[in-house]
Amino acid sequence: MSGPMQGSSGASEHETVGAYALGILDDAEATAFEMHLATCEWCAQQLDELAGMEPMLAALADLPGAGTPAIGESLSAKPSPRLVHNLVDEIAERRALTRRRSFYMVAAAAALIIGGPVAAIATTGDEGGTSTEAHATSPAKAAFDVMQDRVSGRDASTKVSATVAMESKAWGTHAVLELKNVTGPEKCSLIAVGKNGERETITSWSVPKWGYGIPGAKTEQARQPLYVHGGAAFTPEEIERFEVLTFDGKRLVEVDA
Repeated sequence: MSGPMQGSSGASEHETVGAYALGILDDAEATAFEMHLATCEWCAQQLDELAGMEPMLAALADLPGAGTPAIGESLSAKPSPRLVHNLVDEIAERRALTRRRSFYMVAAAAALIIGGPVAAIATTGDEGGTSTEAHATSPAKAAFDVMQDRVSGRDASTKVSATVAMESKAWGTHAVLELKNVTGPEKCSLIAVGKNGERETITSWSVPKWGYGIPGAKTEQARQPLYVHGGAAFTPEEIERFEVLTFDGKRLVEVDA
């Protein structure tokens, strides 16, 4: 740790920073140190670091032999230079550890950005713009792949096809939708319709102009199906069917449960 040169004319003032932070200098000593502090960057830095050590400073009051002065009694004793340097060294060590941890966190984040597992791919749309969409490693697709309970349907009019995978949860049903041959721009929702006639929105999404799951599309993005997931309070046994609707109420496809 860098510090003042030993034997310099200001050595005693530098050593006083610990006592000043502890508040045990008398008025004359405190005034003299404050005059030195105004021109000493090193002491100002150490005092700033010591200011954050309230728990340690409070603990010093419990050291053996540390008594409580009577009201009006002046404390003239100073901590030894060794105590001051120990305090400063401990602070420096803690600050260095914090800097090392910050560096490691930044390095780890950079490694994930540059070479880590990628959960999304950037592709160019028909209009030349770039967008990011989930591909086969997305959470929805991963959940869809392991679910065994599936139902499918296709609408003869819209040509949109859908497969809904389900799994029972304590809170209801977790559902994942695979949607194909849908174009946009459009905003849609997946609706669960119960056998009792009640309707619940499981999830909603936007369809870009180039769509999802389009056979023979120009881009890989448009050829890939859409995978979205959500939940319903219904149990799987309580669901009669699923509907994919646009926000304006048009039904794109219906799937019997």
